Amino acid sequence: MICVIPGGLAAQNFETDHESQSQILKLGFLTGNWEGKGWMMGQDGQKHHFDQTEAVTFKLDSTAILIEGHGEANGRSIHDALAVISFNKENKDYKFTSWLANGRGGQFKASLIDDKFYWYPNENMQYVISINEKGQWYETGEMKQGDTWFQFFEMTLNKK
Repeated sequence: MICVIPGGLAAQNFETDHESQSQILKLGFLTGNWEGKGWMMGQDGQKHHFDQTEAVTFKLDSTAILIEGHGEANGRSIHDALAVISFNKENKDYKFTSWLANGRGGQFKASLIDDKFYWYPNENMQYVISINEKGQWYETGEMKQGDTWFQFFEMTLNKK
């Protein structure tokens, strides 16, 4: 049997990017299947509660993380998202790329600070994910108005 390798494939390096892998493995605390509850502040100034699941897995030989999130309230879908976390070797930080079912999405800066994962949809908004003392996924969302941060989102999930 003769095996012919096309020229473009023969020139590719198939080794794992170990720098990216070591940085992504630091986010291993996020992996697993999670479920729980949360709230977000509505435009009416009231807290609106929801049920949430997050399925988080390593991909591409642990050089990326895939997150699939789904939220429901009153029996209807209110959040359907897909995100990929990768390591930005140029800036030595993380990239958080997300897509929503409504067609919105983007690529955002992210960082790991003191065992907490931060991602920043814009310069005046941040989400922070950590594992609390009970082993739960605890996430908050905050908006900056002037010099003050205001919480508009909170979610606590248990690992299944």
